[in-house]
Amino acid sequence: MIPTATYRLQLHAGFAFADAEAIIPYLAALGISHIYLSPVTTAAPASQHGYDVVDPTCINPELGGEEGLERLVETVRRHKLGVIIDIVPNHMGVAGTTNAYWCDLLARGADSPHARLFDVDWRVPIMLPVLATSLEEALEAGAIRLIDAAGPLALELYGSTAYPLRCDDPVLAEDRARALARHDPARPDGRLALANLIDRQHYRLIHWRAANDCLNWRRFFSINELAGVRIEDPDVFEWSHRLYFDLFARGLIDGVRVDHVDGLTDPATYCQRLRARFETLAPGRPAYIVVEKILGPQERLNPDWRTDGTTGYDFMREAGELIHDPHGWKSLCRLWESLSERAGDFATEALVARRELLAWQFEAQLDACVEAFAALAGACGERWIPRPMLRRAIERLLWVFPVYRTYGTGTDAPLSDKPVRELAHKAALPLMPPGEEPVLIFILKLLAGTLAAPADLACDAARRFQQLCAPIAAKGVEDTAFYRYGVLLSANDVGSDPGRFASDIATFHAASSARARHHPHAMLALSTHDHKRGADARARLAVLSSIPDIWADLVQQWLSLIGPAASRLNRGDIAILFQTLVGAWGEPSDKLLARIHRWQDKTLREAKLRSSWEAPQPDYEGCYRDLATHLLATPERADFRESFERFIRRISAPALANSLAQTGLQFLAPGVPDIYQGCETLDLSLVDPDNRRPVDFAARAASLSAGAGYDAKFDLVTSLLALRKDHCALRDGSYRPLRVVGPRSAHVVAFERALGDDRLTCAVAIRLGRALVDRDHISLGAEWWEDTAVIEDAGPRPVVDLLKGHVAVAQPTIS
Repeated sequence: MIPTATYRLQLHAGFAFADAEAIIPYLAALGISHIYLSPVTTAAPASQHGYDVVDPTCINPELGGEEGLERLVETVRRHKLGVIIDIVPNHMGVAGTTNAYWCDLLARGADSPHARLFDVDWRVPIMLPVLATSLEEALEAGAIRLIDAAGPLALELYGSTAYPLRCDDPVLAEDRARALARHDPARPDGRLALANLIDRQHYRLIHWRAANDCLNWRRFFSINELAGVRIEDPDVFEWSHRLYFDLFARGLIDGVRVDHVDGLTDPATYCQRLRARFETLAPGRPAYIVVEKILGPQERLNPDWRTDGTTGYDFMREAGELIHDPHGWKSLCRLWESLSERAGDFATEALVARRELLAWQFEAQLDACVEAFAALAGACGERWIPRPMLRRAIERLLWVFPVYRTYGTGTDAPLSDKPVRELAHKAALPLMPPGEEPVLIFILKLLAGTLAAPADLACDAARRFQQLCAPIAAKGVEDTAFYRYGVLLSANDVGSDPGRFASDIATFHAASSARARHHPHAMLALSTHDHKRGADARARLAVLSSIPDIWADLVQQWLSLIGPAASRLNRGDIAILFQTLVGAWGEPSDKLLARIHRWQDKTLREAKLRSSWEAPQPDYEGCYRDLATHLLATPERADFRESFERFIRRISAPALANSLAQTGLQFLAPGVPDIYQGCETLDLSLVDPDNRRPVDFAARAASLSAGAGYDAKFDLVTSLLALRKDHCALRDGSYRPLRVVGPRSAHVVAFERALGDDRLTCAVAIRLGRALVDRDHISLGAEWWEDTAVIEDAGPRPVVDLLKGHVAVAQPTIS
């Protein structure tokens, strides 16, 4: 049941089960062992990703329903492959009225049989941030009216969405025609009646901008359309997972990928419960379970969770840090500071973003967290601590927390949390007002589970802190600071730390050795449905770290070509555009321009500096798009395009070398390589929706059948997949770092994989940017490698002999 390699497919109405079924022969021939599907449960209508699940108990009819899934699995099994599905335990989609369980909540309130599903504070009505104006203005404009729907009377907003009335509302007992006339929004008395009717409901209609401050239910990050689920409730767990358990028991799936595990109250208990339930369903047939979890550079997934590992963002970071040249860091920082007039230090940028996001996108959650700690302080003899002090301490911890979250429940905590709490204490203390360190210590004791306090209050406070900590890290860092910080964009991706875009080979060996010991079947990803830039776009951009001087000169030349446009835009935004073009360059200008325009709007709004999703700035966005058009599509800027094309040719060899290096590591290091759809070939995609474009599977299948490679990466992937099938050492073997000696030792990662008599020496060349610039091939001969050698048990083996290509796998030499 353990995959050899997985292949991720994004399902939606335009690429459903039948479409996936059609490419199974190609995937089997490619050499993968398992298809890995995005969520298959019923999602909001026309969902492009499936994470807005509205019914986790049913297969999505837009994908082909249960029959379609069964046909797909039948084809998969015929080709001797497995199936892994993505599951979403943290939240459900509640946009409009497509979620019957949420609608029942609106109609019945806390008495709904589904009330325990959602994380709602029932002390006040449910706040629905669905109005474009104030309630009074909406009523005055006739935007809200009582309608005679197919079922009971309902409240319709803006002529589209109809919200249910509470089941015991007196208006439902009235004559319908009379009720509709009495609530006619065209008359003042009708509007007053409507206002009174709305005021009686289990919910309140509020302006969408008020959500950050007023919501009384947990949402996914800052998305009003996704409501948090109380998966910690055993009954909710069983109900929401019964479909997955049924699919596993029937042999239709072999495992699951758990989405956003850090959003759960107690991820460890959840994962242990999930494993136990699968074990009872099929003893002797272990389920493959991986979790979407962002690990900090020094963080490790706790083996006690009983999962097979993460989905591989940590490996993305580790491999990426090996293809960046650390020597380029300071020069690129200076360039960025001079262009943007922003900090070259990422920690400064991240701190600012976290503070801003906490101050306005999560105000309601922060208030609830402070309230929980205030109740806790009062119950355990710390009544002297006022709420403002608690708020300041909680804020400062959230500003600087070194990982997504810790895993203390309020009554206990794993030992692995201790160094994280110590780092958080050290980072937050300088930001605290004088004399308020005891409040900080009080909160950290709670996270450690060492406070003498009522268990219910301790658990509630810990839960609220943990479920606020992870969103602040995600929204403040990945979805804000990453879009503001342009030292080197290849370092700004999910799971990465732009503050240290390179690390040494020993660090990679340590991480790989730990993975081999504790999670040998964790996923290894390079591209995902959530990446900011595709693996090979990052590989090309990483070359800039080797040639910062060349890059700085070119940036200045290109800025001089722009002319007046440069004065209307922030030069940091222009520099980020140049880097983005480096990563994405490689198709006709008209197609590239359309992609860049979509990316420009998203990057400006996510950065929240000169535009935002909440308040788009069309003038600035228009200027930014006009610049891209000017550079890519006007005759007068042919000089720019020619210069840019020359530069892409100059770095094509080192860019390919970087691509092959990280691909080689993905398939040779401990773990299960995961190929995101289409990324067996060069992937120059940008952030979604660009990374979810249709894939030309027919062209890839034709290349595979003909034996003529689609590109060099495709050839390497197919050869390494074949190796993984033939060598158990690559699937389940030990990992032993091998010493490399000689003048170019810093340019080779070497290790041995072994299982029984199956032993392989693996070597990957890295950081060849400076050496390969201006070459038309990626090979470097003996004159460059000199006497650099890999030390095997039998003695040294010259790298030049081992690395006949860029990635080498060979039987060890025998003395």
